[in-house]
Amino acid sequence: MDRREFAVLLPALLAGKALLPEVAEAQAPAAGSLSVIESGVFHPSPSKPGAQEGHSSRRYLSGLLEAGNIRLEMHESTIQAGAPHEPIGTHLHSEIWLVREGTAELTTNGIAKKMVPGDIGICVAGDKHYIANIGDTPVTYFVVTVGPPE
Repeated sequence: MDRREFAVLLPALLAGKALLPEVAEAQAPAAGSLSVIESGVFHPSPSKPGAQEGHSSRRYLSGLLEAGNIRLEMHESTIQAGAPHEPIGTHLHSEIWLVREGTAELTTNGIAKKMVPGDIGICVAGDKHYIANIGDTPVTYFVVTVGPPE
């Protein structure tokens, strides 16, 4: 998938969940728990260790888009060479990965695909997935999540 195809797909991902108001309502956060994201520039937080050894991340933003009950979150993650893959996950939101450096493997619904710098991977809401470092150096990637608050 090239950047042009990705640019066409992103609005569809954003709109998809907005069309399901019952899902969005059921997942609405407690009042005030997520702030509305405004236009601007976002800087990364300091790096912090992840839940698993060999994993770390830096958050850029997390909050609600004003147009609908859509949560948007972005962070950068690093997995060291030899570290275990992240747990298998299933979410109500969709996730988009962009590899910055290293070699990753994105597994969705049991199908593994190699990712190198510049590659984009997408997992739509409800699919089982995980990402792993399959190289000899750290892999660093950006993650964008889009969907109802969870």
